[in-house]
Amino acid sequence: MCPRGGTPGGPLPDDPVMTIATTGQDVVEETRAFNARMARILGRFPPLHKIDDVALARSGDGPYPSPPLLAEGRDRTLPGRAGGVPVRVFTPPAVRGVYLFLHAGGRVVGSAAHQDQQLWDLARGAGVAVVAVDYRLAPENPHPAAPDDCEDAARWLVEHARSEFGTDRLVIGGESSGAELAVRTLLRLRDTDGSHRAFRGAYLAYGFYDASLTPSARSYGEDGPLLTTPVIRWMVGHAFPGMSPEELRDPAVSPLYADLHDLPRARFVVGTRDPALDDTTFMAARWGAAGNETDLEVVAEAVHGFTMFPIKVAERELERGREFVAGVVG
Repeated sequence: MCPRGGTPGGPLPDDPVMTIATTGQDVVEETRAFNARMARILGRFPPLHKIDDVALARSGDGPYPSPPLLAEGRDRTLPGRAGGVPVRVFTPPAVRGVYLFLHAGGRVVGSAAHQDQQLWDLARGAGVAVVAVDYRLAPENPHPAAPDDCEDAARWLVEHARSEFGTDRLVIGGESSGAELAVRTLLRLRDTDGSHRAFRGAYLAYGFYDASLTPSARSYGEDGPLLTTPVIRWMVGHAFPGMSPEELRDPAVSPLYADLHDLPRARFVVGTRDPALDDTTFMAARWGAAGNETDLEVVAEAVHGFTMFPIKVAERELERGREFVAGVVG
């Protein structure tokens, strides 16, 4: 537990705002065995960075076929600065809050329709309506298209959540690039009109917050069961074309370098075998040092995207995520 950061040279308040937990050691052999099986399966398919056709990478004709859609999901279009912003909405029988969810995929692949079951389970378990944003993808729509769409969806929720869902208790979150977009959205709202305060919490799973690559992302290499350094560079090249390393470290691009004051409580989670390990631990440290309430969980041997897989550490994290979201909306 770490104390709240005070003013330079001044006393530090006593109230702790950061908790750190390491988990998964009791089931580490199961996690390792699953990682090995997944690596063998993925080895039969070309990695993303060797697929020339981005449309093919998005097609689902690979190791991760498109999952079935649930009847509980409802497609809508929200107003946005570049036209309509598609969203997928899950509304449980009793709604105590609204969760704005931003999907993974490095801003290049992925969709709001790729995890219906997980989002419906979250909606029912936490008692929240879930609004999943189908933001525009690169290379057709490079930065700042994705954060523009996410900001527009967030602003719509701030203005319409009570009339649409009967509550203005909001939470934001995402996975991988979606976690980065969630942070970016909060920063944009904070720096314009302070409407970020409508969001009571942020659930940030294995996010990438430095497009110039932190040490763990830079040194991960090509030996990974899901995400590797070449794949990360491929995604960055599409999402932020032509940018130099210095430009990629601009706080408007990489939120790890931003001023993080006055942000909501956040739960960060990452695995020890994830190239996003440094991104998550660095961001959690800076989040807490800026005076924001922070929970960080590091999961033994878990890989990037581990919550998608049928293993015990995923089951536990999904439950903890539902508990976090439910606790935030109260």
